[in-house]
Amino acid sequence: MELADEQGLAALTMRALARRLDRKPMAVYHHVRGKEEILDGLVDMVFAQIQDPRPGREWREEMSARCHSARSVLGKHPWVIALMESRTNPGPATIKHHDAVIGTLRQGGFSVALTAHAYALIDSYLYGFAVQEAGLPGEADAVDELAEELMAALPVEQYPHFVELTVEHVLQPGYDFADEFDFGLSLILDGLDARLGTLGPGTPRKR
Repeated sequence: MELADEQGLAALTMRALARRLDRKPMAVYHHVRGKEEILDGLVDMVFAQIQDPRPGREWREEMSARCHSARSVLGKHPWVIALMESRTNPGPATIKHHDAVIGTLRQGGFSVALTAHAYALIDSYLYGFAVQEAGLPGEADAVDELAEELMAALPVEQYPHFVELTVEHVLQPGYDFADEFDFGLSLILDGLDARLGTLGPGTPRKR
């Protein structure tokens, strides 16, 4: 994980791992069958770092906390985003996390079908936002500088709407793209809550 964090997933080869461990490459194969098994383990390690939602608690609060935790973890390990749902041999932490998410939605009143829809929607947004965020310049000042340079090179009359959004929103004091995460997540949770149908506190929902 340290090697991937420092140099990216492409740098994670069996030979590079052996060098990091100060061992010969073939010695690594005494412990794992190959790189795919290492990737399975890495993904499971990442899932273990994400806060599991707690079935039986208020579903919206639990899913929000889970999404914020996942976003933070993915920010530390951006190389893992493309691997998160691709493993054919998921580890125990991966399965435990998925089960907790499903259980939280089911016990929150979601039908099986709506649980599947909600899970897909939430994670599509979560992973997509993480990809966007990982591609941005590291510092807010760098984003502002990039936007200003771009604006200087653009003819206003040709791209009026782009210019308007950039000048009146992106370049305003205090703007931070990271704040968009909460806005989008709230819209998704609002929509799911509306689809679910809000009943009185403590009232069981039809499944």
